[in-house]
Amino acid sequence: MSFLRSVLKSGLCLFLAATANTHAHEQHEPGHIASPEQYELLLENERALVLKMVLKPGESDSFHRHNNETVYFEKGSKLKIEALGAEPIVADVPDGHVMSHEAWTHRVTNLGEQTAIAIIVEEK
Repeated sequence: MSFLRSVLKSGLCLFLAATANTHAHEQHEPGHIASPEQYELLLENERALVLKMVLKPGESDSFHRHNNETVYFEKGSKLKIEALGAEPIVADVPDGHVMSHEAWTHRVTNLGEQTAIAIIVEEK
């Protein structure tokens, strides 16, 4: 139940951060440009951007933006998510977790002991 509570809390915080920081969102680069060491562009067309994120233990990506997105965590980990205008959130993300949310700007740090791997499908 604590994971569910954490997900609900993070969803609310992400929603608030996304709606309060539209202008700041536009000033940041997309993930694969801001953090090319952690993000690989798998596909881009007129409708979507598909990225693979690999975040090793102790690594952080740079602040970056995403449009509306759905994220599938192939491998989860303990992650700290810092969204603009919101308190940081720490969550134990399990393997196979899927999340979806509105456009936002954030940075992720892997606090866990395993590499986090996620596939991100982002609207254009």
